[in-house]
Amino acid sequence: MSEAQRVSIVASHYRLRVNPIACDAFGYCAELVPEIIMRDEWGYPILDEAPIPPHLFPWAERAVRECPRRALFIEKVVAPRP
Repeated sequence: MSEAQRVSIVASHYRLRVNPIACDAFGYCAELVPEIIMRDEWGYPILDEAPIPPHLFPWAERAVRECPRRALFIEKVVAPRP
């Protein structure tokens, strides 16, 4: 399986989340992934609830690693069973 296929499979089932208590609004995450992270008027992240697009998954992982307060994380999206 190629790297692109692996990322496509993995990314379609995960989304970004933030712990609002831990976040100090540094804004690094919004600078790294502005396509899915916006900032409110105080600088706190506003996250898109949709799954992380495959082409942005590596950037989302980097945003998680770069968060100085470790407030950002990637959550697995569990689809409801039919």
